[in-house]
Amino acid sequence: MNEVTATVRPPAPNWSTMTTEELVAYRDAENRFRASDAARALTGQPDPGAAIVWQEVALPDRELPVRVYRPTAEADDPTGLPLVLHVHGGGFVGTAAQSDWVNSHLAAHLPAVVVSVEHRLLHPDSPLSAAVDDGWDVLRHLVRHADQWGVDPARTAVFGESCGGFISAVTAIRARQAGLSLRAQVLVNPVTEVTETMFDHASVTQYADSPTLAMPQLLLFHQLAVPPGADARALSPLCADDLAGLPPALVVVPTHDPVADHGRRYAERLHEAGTPTRLTEYPGAGHAFLSLPGVAPQAEAARAEITEFLRGALAA
Repeated sequence: MNEVTATVRPPAPNWSTMTTEELVAYRDAENRFRASDAARALTGQPDPGAAIVWQEVALPDRELPVRVYRPTAEADDPTGLPLVLHVHGGGFVGTAAQSDWVNSHLAAHLPAVVVSVEHRLLHPDSPLSAAVDDGWDVLRHLVRHADQWGVDPARTAVFGESCGGFISAVTAIRARQAGLSLRAQVLVNPVTEVTETMFDHASVTQYADSPTLAMPQLLLFHQLAVPPGADARALSPLCADDLAGLPPALVVVPTHDPVADHGRRYAERLHEAGTPTRLTEYPGAGHAFLSLPGVAPQAEAARAEITEFLRGALAA
């Protein structure tokens, strides 16, 4: 039995008393598990119609790993394939490899090039603003070097889950401000604010003991996301003054999720601003359900909806 197959999931720590050293040790062990063969029973098998490789994106001040999914079938498209920029969930833990199931399916069946950003994880020295910069900087790089990546910059969408939904929502706002036209944004169980009021939503109270995202984890997420003196309101998409002119949105909300109201309220604000928005709720599903098709029966329907939505948005 090789080392990857033998990987076992580490026990959950005491979130409220976790030290920085314990955070790093837990994060590294958990991410080894999420990227292992053993995790496939939970996270699903990749679609055989997509090739998956790790690559490095050379940004002006750093290199960033990305996980790239390409259809294995020949695509007859002289302008290049559509581009989907994906950002995985997790915040202070997580890896692009945990999303192989959904991203390989999108690559094979849209078809498209899906690039998942291995962003900097939250840490006392790495706040959420750094992860947001990673998402935006990779998108700009891909669009500017579209020929090298074999993508059509005019057919680009962003797609994120949980904290990755936060990053994708901010990326869509930054793209509008920069004059970069996106075709769509898909936000799955997104966190949409990191102000003190992020805990005031009814769903946070109702599902505070959720098995996949409980209150102690949310508190740690907030502590790491916004260091003292940072402007949490300016960073939060839910608090943005202007949400008009953004790409059409699909907001996917599992009902048994402490941040369900984050997604609902953001969808309302997008709609009020005139941005075409579809809000779909999945009854009984918990947080991160799209990354857990092995245990969440609603994941298959959500994946099909996302595929259909992006296929329409990215059509030539």
